[in-house]
Amino acid sequence: MRPGRPQLLALALIGAGLVILGVAVWVLLPSLTAASQEEISAIPVQVDYAAPDLSLTDLAGNPVSLNDYRGSVVLVNNWATWCPPCKAEMPALQAYYEAHQGQNFTIIAIEAGQPASEVADFVRRYGLTFPVWTDPTLKATVAFRNPGLPSSYVIDASGTVRLAWAGAINLDKLEEHVTPLLEE
Repeated sequence: MRPGRPQLLALALIGAGLVILGVAVWVLLPSLTAASQEEISAIPVQVDYAAPDLSLTDLAGNPVSLNDYRGSVVLVNNWATWCPPCKAEMPALQAYYEAHQGQNFTIIAIEAGQPASEVADFVRRYGLTFPVWTDPTLKATVAFRNPGLPSSYVIDASGTVRLAWAGAINLDKLEEHVTPLLEE
């Protein structure tokens, strides 16, 4: 049974509509994606638990520990070199670190699983100046109970985790949520 003229016309109109919709999405999506990448940021959750006793190595292979930073406010960022949202948030983390490092504050970026040489190349390319630790066995994601990347945690000077993020962070959210903790 062949479709009649009205059915063919309806199918043609639906097809044309889908083509127009596809073209509109193709044209508009890049600009929407670029705008949303800059504006979207994870919102932190307020938490209250003791920071984990975490010891790893820095990029030079030296042993380091979160306990070494007791008395300072620390933002721990779990990330990976291959992770697009991790890459996207690095400029904001670097800018925040540069603006606040003189306020008894540091960022410790803990890379999840890649070789130190690859991590060092990433650090150079992005111009990161805050401490970067390597975590070949993913101890940090286990210690902070969040295997997702990126994830970030703010530890206050007494060693209590006060904020937890799951997802990328932008500079505005860092200023809004972390800066008040620096002023306590």
